[in-house]
Amino acid sequence: MNKDKIFKLAKGFRGRAKNCIRIARERVEKALQYSYRDRRNKKRDMRSLWIERINAGTRLHGVNYGNFMHGLMKENIQLNRKVLSELAMHEPYSFKALVNVSRTAFPGNKAVPKKEGLSSIL
Repeated sequence: MNKDKIFKLAKGFRGRAKNCIRIARERVEKALQYSYRDRRNKKRDMRSLWIERINAGTRLHGVNYGNFMHGLMKENIQLNRKVLSELAMHEPYSFKALVNVSRTAFPGNKAVPKKEGLSSIL
């Protein structure tokens, strides 16, 4: 890379990393390595966030994440995890319908009775 391009990429760095070419070149190369790595990690982090949201939504209805996804797969419902997490957060009635479909498709998704009040303590 030429000098101008390195200084353009080093804009905003602290100390001599923004105006001394040797240091700027090292810092820019390292910054590009971090950005390359983190573009992949971002996808991984988002997927795990979607899975956590789906799991929280399904557990409200007495089903765990694995059984829910297995039931959807058996019913050939091909919604990705991003869409399912959005449904779990913003469309609870639609998500409950999906949980019910998954529950009927997979016998492991039995409805668990909820305990409320003092009966859960005793």
